[in-house]
Amino acid sequence: MTIKTRRQVLVDAAALGLSLVASGTLRAQQARHSKLVLLGTQGGPNIRLQRSETASVVVADDVPYLIDCGYGTMRALVAAGIQYRDVANVFITHLHDDHVADIPALMSHQWTGGRVKATDIYGPYGTADMVRAAIEFQKANTEIRIVDEARSVRPETMFHGHDVRATAAAEAVFKDQRVKVSSVENTHFPEESKQKMPYRSIAYRVDCADRSLVFAGDTAYSANLVKLAKGADLLVCEAMELATTRSNFERRVAAGEYQDNPEGIWRHIEGTHSRLEVVGRMATEAGVGTVVLNHLVPGALLEIPDSDYIQGVRKTFSGEVILGRDQMVL
Repeated sequence: MTIKTRRQVLVDAAALGLSLVASGTLRAQQARHSKLVLLGTQGGPNIRLQRSETASVVVADDVPYLIDCGYGTMRALVAAGIQYRDVANVFITHLHDDHVADIPALMSHQWTGGRVKATDIYGPYGTADMVRAAIEFQKANTEIRIVDEARSVRPETMFHGHDVRATAAAEAVFKDQRVKVSSVENTHFPEESKQKMPYRSIAYRVDCADRSLVFAGDTAYSANLVKLAKGADLLVCEAMELATTRSNFERRVAAGEYQDNPEGIWRHIEGTHSRLEVVGRMATEAGVGTVVLNHLVPGALLEIPDSDYIQGVRKTFSGEVILGRDQMVL
């Protein structure tokens, strides 16, 4: 048996201590690691098998934070290996159906699946009303299961909607030990429309320990968004290839779609979304590291080469451009 000297014991102890510190630091670094999963990348409202409607999830320390919840989000969460019962915080950019269609499904399945902790849903004016309406939507399901299954937790005590102010300067929406979420108003709704309604559209910035991610939402050029995205690592932004989108629109109108004032619908599509060169301009002005193209139009409506999107953005942005696809992890 080898007998260690006192000096050897001290050296070994010091080495062990450094090892423990190093492993602890490594675990801390790993714990701070975040990932972005693109759940749905189709511009909409459009139902397509290749791409779900808009939704993304930031996972920090294995905790999911959901941004938008368009049709297909529930299946996409399952495909990504993310338990939908664990989604405690949802952030909605605006209340168009292609961004909120799966909110009632998320809420009802969380409750039916046995979640008892609170789920908070943040979004612009009307979000609190939407959450109350989703609770009413599942009223029959709730009452049946309370009787048949002796449930004791009611949905109205679990699900909380929060109306977020639409502001020109960034305001804090949410903060915990893992992320900080801030928002600004973007320019998805024209001024003339805003004069006739209280509804608004917003963008979010999610600051994690290791990086910052900005979600533009649906928007035309937005100086507020540029300020929000200053120095961010990732800008997740919608992208519209205009010429192809127009030809596809005309074909769909000829086939019988959009019969309720097609030109009014086209004015909205053309005027309130981000063309490729606009995406690049905003990214350049904000000084972001990488642009991730999301909410693609035409997307799966009419497949075009990836290079058409990317080259369009690179006309006004020299950084990295990633064309988003469903289930992409960044």
